[in-house]
Amino acid sequence: MSRMRHPTEDPVWAKVVILTLVGLFLVSVLILPLITVFFEATRKGLPAALEAIQNEDARASIKLTLITAAITVPFNVAFGLCASWAIAKYEFPLKPFLITLIDLPFSVSPVVAGLIYVLVFGAQGWFGPWLLDHDIKIIFAVPGIVLATIFVTFPFVARELIPLMQEQGVDEEEAAVSMGASGLRTFWSVTAPNVRWGLLYGVLLCNARAMGEFGAVSVVSGHIRGLTNTMPLHVEILYNEYDFVGAFAVAALLCLLAIVTLVLKALLELVQPQSRPGRH
Repeated sequence: MSRMRHPTEDPVWAKVVILTLVGLFLVSVLILPLITVFFEATRKGLPAALEAIQNEDARASIKLTLITAAITVPFNVAFGLCASWAIAKYEFPLKPFLITLIDLPFSVSPVVAGLIYVLVFGAQGWFGPWLLDHDIKIIFAVPGIVLATIFVTFPFVARELIPLMQEQGVDEEEAAVSMGASGLRTFWSVTAPNVRWGLLYGVLLCNARAMGEFGAVSVVSGHIRGLTNTMPLHVEILYNEYDFVGAFAVAALLCLLAIVTLVLKALLELVQPQSRPGRH
């Protein structure tokens, strides 16, 4: 009876071909575009790129992007903790439906998500007349941008925590409760330490997506320069105006933020390589 061959026993030429294909793919779709962004941003020199970033409209877009992320991430942390706790610890009839809803933003186009908010909160939407009567602005204002960003990012934290909590079960929590610990004390002393690395990982992913979201935000923002333009929208406007240095300078800043996120992600995986089960 022949022995089953282990994948690592493939011929050397096969390994070389596979690694070469992977390397070529990464270089062509990831590394070269990143190099191009930074090259175009500094084409007229670093001072020109820094001046473009320090422009009043650029600073407003950076500020709005950071504000949106600062609101979105804590909201999604709270939702992710509650949703993952409910799914992992309780049995209830609507559990499959809740899981499907959490996955919904992965399958719905961000543009469609933006249109949904326009339909609900726009001037001609369901609540539009009431909002106008009370001078409340959601669409073409910061609240609409925040809502759209929350919609496209809320699965990230939950999807990191659900498999972690399901794998851990309820034995430790039940032991803590049997020893007299309250629900809040049980959460902070037992549950939170067990999921902290998955939570941090989800926060990083959520923050990165919040800062880089374009489609949904583009629909609800109104593209008001200096007021409702996030960094991705500001890049688009500058590019359409043929201000390539300004567009690529802001894009380079976005890339730097993404690189920082990737570095933090890699550090988390090095520190706790066994803390994250396979993702759904």
